[in-house]
Amino acid sequence: MMMVMQPEGLGAGEGPFAGGGGGEYMEQEEDWDRDLLLDPAWEKQQRKTFTAWCNSHLRKAGTQIENIEEDFRNGLKLMLLLEVISGERLSRPDKGKMRFHKIANVNKALDFIASKGVRLVSIGAEEIVDGNLKMTLGMIWTIILRFAIQDISVEETSAKEGLLLWCQRKTAPYRNVNVQNFHTSWKDGLALCALIHRHRPDLIDYAKLRKDDPIGNLNTAFEVAEKYLDIPKMLDAEDIVNTPKPDEKAIMTYVSCFYHAFAGAEQAETAANRICKVLAVNQENERLMQEYEKLASELLEWIRRTIPWLENRVGEHSMSAMQRKLEDFRDYRRLHKPPRVQEKCQLEINFNTLQTKLRLSRRPAFMPSEGKLVSDIANAWRGLEQAEKGYEDWLLSEIRRLQRLQHLAEKFQQKASLHEAWTRGRTLPGA
Repeated sequence: MMMVMQPEGLGAGEGPFAGGGGGEYMEQEEDWDRDLLLDPAWEKQQRKTFTAWCNSHLRKAGTQIENIEEDFRNGLKLMLLLEVISGERLSRPDKGKMRFHKIANVNKALDFIASKGVRLVSIGAEEIVDGNLKMTLGMIWTIILRFAIQDISVEETSAKEGLLLWCQRKTAPYRNVNVQNFHTSWKDGLALCALIHRHRPDLIDYAKLRKDDPIGNLNTAFEVAEKYLDIPKMLDAEDIVNTPKPDEKAIMTYVSCFYHAFAGAEQAETAANRICKVLAVNQENERLMQEYEKLASELLEWIRRTIPWLENRVGEHSMSAMQRKLEDFRDYRRLHKPPRVQEKCQLEINFNTLQTKLRLSRRPAFMPSEGKLVSDIANAWRGLEQAEKGYEDWLLSEIRRLQRLQHLAEKFQQKASLHEAWTRGRTLPGA
């Protein structure tokens, strides 16, 4: 006899036929064990929910089931279901219609589930082939656990606890919502509406919902989810409201569909954000490249225009003319050169920043246009400073020369005046 499966990592008592354990969830699991009997209300809810869940996947293969305990008996649609939800191919099914063919196909399905790390616990393929409803529901619940719930991970919690934590985090800001479990916390429909509103506020006006209208709230959530989120209706509002404790497995199955719908959208959004971030980084890099080229061109052009002025020695060389040149040179150093010094510093900063960004992005290093390397700019700047020094030295030398000439001229004029005075004094007596 093949055994029914319990997904690894769910813990003792969390498989559909696991024994032992404690707490509310464990008590529900024990209800499965007692002579394999289910509460009639739970059985009704599970039949509807599990059938809808299976069909939500089987429709991708162009088929569906009508009667969950009948339509899986030959194992063909069961194998197809596993292929759709896993994305893998199972071994070829037996095409015969004899009982042993059906058992072989169901066993292939159970073997595939076991290959996914699920422990098998107490059911054989014969019960599925015989149309045992409770065993079939148990098998489908195990498949749901393994393929729809077990891999849910939120922070450091996973499976059922991870799904519960996700629901709590998403619905925390909403009034009248306090998700503590997967049965009574969902009876008034507000938790489902809050989940939808949190991710798609355009679909539900949460402020208009009333806690005293559970049927209306549940039907609103079911209709919106089916119409806009591609989540089929898996529950009946009346069954949930009129059952003291709705079936946990049915609620978990339905809620897990919201997790996958919204988590997938969040992952897509995250991927889109990553792409946008990469594009933004590339655009910023391109901007820095263009800015470098522009700054480099402007700075080199300014140096090219300034050096001839600093090397110019032609023109009037009077003291007043040289003083004007000296004042112009001081204005150049005080007013015109400092902004260019800042541009040169910014150019070097941009170049280094750009190279770092490109290295972190694993892109090739930036190579400026010919003649605009940082070293080219440094060489041009050194040429400018040499021209400045030569010009300043020439100005000061010329001014000192002119001052000496002026001083000599003044001395000559003084002596000439004295001589003229002396000459006039000598000639006066004999006149």
